[in-house]
Amino acid sequence: MTAFADVLQNIVFHGREGQALYNRIFVVSAYANVTNWLLENKKTGDPGVYHRITQNQEFRSALQDVADKLKELNKHYEPLGLDLVVADAFIQQRIDQAQTYLDSLVNVLASGYVNSSNILQAAREILASIGEAHSAFNSVNILQSRGVQATLVDLSGFDDAQALTIDERIRQAFADINFANTICIATGYTKGTEGIMREFDRGYSEVTFSKIAVAVRPQEAIIHKEYHLCSADPNLVGVDQCHPVGFTNYDVADQLADVGMEAIHPKASKPLEINAIDLRIKNTFEPEHPGTLITRDYISPTKRIEVITGTDKVVIIDIHDPLMVGAAGFDLTLMQVFYDLGVSYIFKATSANSISLLIWEKDLRPQLLAALEAKYENITVEKSALVCLIGSNIDEPGLLARAAGALADSGINIRSAGFALRKVNIQFIVGREDYQTAIIALNQAVG
Repeated sequence: MTAFADVLQNIVFHGREGQALYNRIFVVSAYANVTNWLLENKKTGDPGVYHRITQNQEFRSALQDVADKLKELNKHYEPLGLDLVVADAFIQQRIDQAQTYLDSLVNVLASGYVNSSNILQAAREILASIGEAHSAFNSVNILQSRGVQATLVDLSGFDDAQALTIDERIRQAFADINFANTICIATGYTKGTEGIMREFDRGYSEVTFSKIAVAVRPQEAIIHKEYHLCSADPNLVGVDQCHPVGFTNYDVADQLADVGMEAIHPKASKPLEINAIDLRIKNTFEPEHPGTLITRDYISPTKRIEVITGTDKVVIIDIHDPLMVGAAGFDLTLMQVFYDLGVSYIFKATSANSISLLIWEKDLRPQLLAALEAKYENITVEKSALVCLIGSNIDEPGLLARAAGALADSGINIRSAGFALRKVNIQFIVGREDYQTAIIALNQAVG
């Protein structure tokens, strides 16, 4: 969204004129960093306005600072046709409305009569909605200034008190629109009784995108990114050593999401998959390229690795206990520990007396280790990396041997490995220091 000039040239107007402009719905996210200012920085954790509310601090000046930043952002889009006076007035009004709602929530919170977590969640929803409303309004204003019939579909529900679910609000918002005569710009945030932030946190824009697709049943759903969905990370292997995936299925998309390489948020992909809606991932800056098409039933006609990927932000926990051997349900009690603390694992391997689990390093909390050490004889934790061979048709004799051989030839020791029977994802656990070398070696050997 920040590169909106490219969005106009490469997406909205590319190859289209007259009525061909219409019959499209665009679901927009906030401009870069806006949601970070409102909530917290997604990568660094630096606090935003929301943090001040959680700490019972004065938040109004911080909220107004965000308003000033948004008006400063508006100036960047004036050359594209944005009416600065109108856009500034809209965002100031939205910020003022938000402050009124937040003042009420803070007063209720201070009373001590209510559950603070519910009040804080409501505050988080209100703040999150501002960013998408800002970018959506600007987009419509710019298009209208260029003579395009554009309709703002503001799903944030700021001006109504209707107790609608997310799906109900979306269906109601689009029910009476004649798509043949307009481009719809919808906010990535949707207000609903279940709370889109509560359910999906920062992945909510793609969830809204998915739910709109299910409601209107398009010919195709398209996510425009600033890069292709590639066979390997070009920053690691080199641009000339990888290529766009081209075709794959939703199972592969889930495998990618599981290791942090999201083509689409997994909770957003499920409705598309269930309803057999095809999803295309396109590079905004290469509009002529068809990108990668993700469908429910695609299977590669030839055996091939579609993506080599992984992460070096994981740790492996080995739980060793001599009482484990032959004990029915032993790992049930182990999984209960992880469940109680809300920790999900990415990889699991077992032997007679030990179970090894790979988790995100950010989830390695003292409470988890304390709970495990209280129950089991020996707990070992190692910083690790995960590298994966993923594809819709990779069940090829000798592939595992070739991949393991490539790692060995590069001097990399495999700490653990495994794959499920369906063989869509072969996983290797290696030392964190070997991550980049492992990706390059596998890409050269089997990519």
